[in-house]
Amino acid sequence: MPDFDMLVLGSGPGGQKAAIAAAKLGRRVAVVDRPDMVGGVSLHTGTIPSKTLREAVLYLTGLTQRDLYGQSYRLKENITVADLTARTEHVVGREIDVIRSQLTRNHVTLFAGTGRFVDDHTIALREVTGQERLISAEHIVIATGTRPARPDSVEFDGRTILDSDNVLTIERVPQSMVIVGAGVIGMEYASMFAALGSKVTVVEKRAGMLDMCDVEVIESLRYHLRDLAVAFRFGETVAAVERHPRGTLTVLESGKKIPADAVMYSAGRQGLTDELDLDKAGLAADRHYRTPAGHIYAVGDVIGFPALAATAMEQGRAAAYHACGEPVGQMHDLQPIGIYTIPEISFVGRTEDQLTEERVPFEVGVARYRELARGQIIGDAHGMLKLLVSPRDRTLLGVHCFGTGATELIHIGQSVMGCGGTVDYLVNAVFNYPTLAESYKVAALDATNRLRELDRIGD
Repeated sequence: MPDFDMLVLGSGPGGQKAAIAAAKLGRRVAVVDRPDMVGGVSLHTGTIPSKTLREAVLYLTGLTQRDLYGQSYRLKENITVADLTARTEHVVGREIDVIRSQLTRNHVTLFAGTGRFVDDHTIALREVTGQERLISAEHIVIATGTRPARPDSVEFDGRTILDSDNVLTIERVPQSMVIVGAGVIGMEYASMFAALGSKVTVVEKRAGMLDMCDVEVIESLRYHLRDLAVAFRFGETVAAVERHPRGTLTVLESGKKIPADAVMYSAGRQGLTDELDLDKAGLAADRHYRTPAGHIYAVGDVIGFPALAATAMEQGRAAAYHACGEPVGQMHDLQPIGIYTIPEISFVGRTEDQLTEERVPFEVGVARYRELARGQIIGDAHGMLKLLVSPRDRTLLGVHCFGTGATELIHIGQSVMGCGGTVDYLVNAVFNYPTLAESYKVAALDATNRLRELDRIGD
C-alpha cells in the first residue's frame, strides 16, 4: 500500500489547490517543497511580491494622484529599496502563514526538501539535512513551477545584471536601467522603475510589445511610458552586456551602446524539472493535466502557456478531481488576462486584429474614464473600456480594459460572455454610481448606438 494517495511536488498555486482538493475528498495527501519556498515561486519571487511592489510604488510616488494634486505630488521624496520591500515582506510573511494553516487544517503533510523520481510511484525526498527517504503515492502531481531563463552569454551577478527573480533584492533604486524583453514581466517592471524615476530603456527583438493585447491599449501604454521617460528599442538584439566599475554597458547587434546602472533580463521562463529525473516517468500532460504515465499529473507554469497563477489553481483542482474520480467540468476557454503595468491592462476574448483576420464582423463600444464621475474622483482621465460586439447576435466578442482597476473590471465582461449574454443586458443593467463598473453601460450604449446606425442605413 502506498504511503499516500496523492503526493504533490511543489506548493505554489497549482500544488496548493491540487493538495487541498484531494484532501477535501478524503484522500491522504502530502506536499514536497523547499522550506524557504512554501507557497512557490508565485509567492516568493513572482506574482505576490511584484504586485505588492507595484502597490508600494504607486502609493509612495503618488503617481495616480498627480492629475488631482499636480505633477510634483509625491508622498516620499527619496524612496529607498527598504521603503519598497517593507510592505512586500509583510505580505509574503502573512501569505506563508495562510498557506501553512490551510495545509494543516486539511491534514496535508508538508515535507521540507526536494524530490526526484525513483520510479513512477516513488519519490526520493532529499531533506534539508541531506538525508534521503523514499515516499510512495498512488498519484503524483508535478507543480514545480519555473525559473527565469538566463542566456549563457550573460554574466548575472544579482546586483547590476539581474533576472526577474533577483530584481526584487536590488540594493538601491537605479538611476538608469535597461530591461531586455518587452513581454509581460519586462513591461511590468519597466513601468514600476519608470514611476520611481529611473531612466528606463526597453530592448526587444520583436517589432512591438505585448502583441497579444488590443492595439489601441498598447498605444495608450506606450504613450504613458514615454511620458515617464521610457525609451524603446524595438527590432534590436543584445550582443553583449558589459559590467564596469561605474555601471553596465549594453551592446546591441546594431552597434548601439546603452549605459545604465543596472540591466534586467526578462527573456522568458524555464520549467523547474532538471532534478526530477523525469526519465523515470513520462511527462506530456493531456487535457486532464495527466501525463502518459496515467497516474502522474503536471499543472501550472511547468506545462507552459498561459503560465498564470489563476489558471494553475484551476488546473491543480481539476487534476486532483480527475485523479480521485470526482466529476469535473472543463476549464472555460474564456481566460481573463491581467497585466500589472502602470496603468493596468486586462482583457478577455478576441482582439480587433484577431476578429479582422478571422473575417468576423464586429462593432466597437468605448467608455473613457474621463467621462465617468468615478474617473474624475480618482484622478484617472486616461483609462478606457472597449467592448467588441457582434452585429449578428449582439453578443460580446471581446472586452479590453486599460486603467485603474482593469484586472477587477474585466470579470464583469467575462461573466456576461461566459453566460452568452448580449450587449443589451449591459444597456439595461443598473450599476452603482459613481463607479468604474458604470463604464460597461457607457460602452454598451456607445456600441448599440453604432449598431442602430448600421440597421438604419441597412433599412
